[in-house]
Amino acid sequence: MINVNAEIPPPPSFYREPLSVGTLRPVSRFNLAPLAGYTNLPFRLSIREIGGVGLCTTDLVNARAILEGIKKTMELLATTPAERPLIVQIFGGKTDDLTCAAKWLIERGLADGIDINMGCPVRKVVKTGGGSSMLCDTSGGTVALVRQVVEAVPVPVTVKMRLGWDDDNLTAPFFAREFEKVGVAAVTIHGRTREQGFSGGVNHEGIRRVVEAVERMPVFGNGDVRTIADAARMIEETGCHGIAIGRGALADPWIFRRLNNWVQTGDPGPRGTYTERFAFMRLHVRRLVEWKGSEKYGCIQFRKIATWYTKALRLPKYVQQRLVMLSNLNEFEELISPYADASAPEGWSEWDTHHAHVAVPAGPISHW
Repeated sequence: MINVNAEIPPPPSFYREPLSVGTLRPVSRFNLAPLAGYTNLPFRLSIREIGGVGLCTTDLVNARAILEGIKKTMELLATTPAERPLIVQIFGGKTDDLTCAAKWLIERGLADGIDINMGCPVRKVVKTGGGSSMLCDTSGGTVALVRQVVEAVPVPVTVKMRLGWDDDNLTAPFFAREFEKVGVAAVTIHGRTREQGFSGGVNHEGIRRVVEAVERMPVFGNGDVRTIADAARMIEETGCHGIAIGRGALADPWIFRRLNNWVQTGDPGPRGTYTERFAFMRLHVRRLVEWKGSEKYGCIQFRKIATWYTKALRLPKYVQQRLVMLSNLNEFEELISPYADASAPEGWSEWDTHHAHVAVPAGPISHW
């Protein structure tokens, strides 16, 4: 349970110092973490406009599908100058696929950095030799693959990984140390194992071990950061050089601005109001339509996040039931206008958003 009246902890002074990720100079130490199905161009761009975010990373993208020019994959690579710098996250189990995809992206100006996914726990990724399965090879194969990607492109290469396959195989400190030696610019550590999926608590001690395993390479902590207090605890207990936020950003798109204000001034400033959250939802759905190039398919894309919005804004059940079947923008406006133009429901607070369920794989289904 979130304590609304909890005191804001003092910010760590070293977070005010500039941080470099290779040649990139992000405006803050708080990054948008990749989350498949959510961190597409419409969401990234909308988050950037609120402010405070350092680096943004795309959904994970199949390296082989990039080389084959698969239409849905090309959609995931959509970007705009307004959201740069941008990191594109690729996955796969074959060195040639990853190196060629990385070069393809840079040659076409679609990425300012490349991130290699070593954290995804789902079976359809793991079975290709990508994602979390790469954490199992400490014989040199995984490190060699990453080194070749680093050598293939003139931009920073980063890695996002979990602590290890399971509690008996916490290999992240080993890999972080080896990746620094081959030129990786930064690593992001999701503080769970592959076996945990998205369930259970984040292991701060495990992240700390990764931080202590490297000499100069930045390590970004990731997992269960939804408030200023969560971020302060992550920094204090892990010593991480920055924080990557995924689900917490879906729950609170203002979190990056507030975290950066907190670091710079000690005061995070206001959270998003009821009216601002409706405005953000409207912007989000319209950008999804623009991104998909179709009102129908943009609305279909919105359906997967509609339930979260309705819970966060305490909209009636019938609104939720119709939004998860949304097919056009007129219907969207018809449904939300009576509430967007009204006052917040009695007892509503911005904290309601933190209790709204963000639908990501959990428990056994996180391994699909």
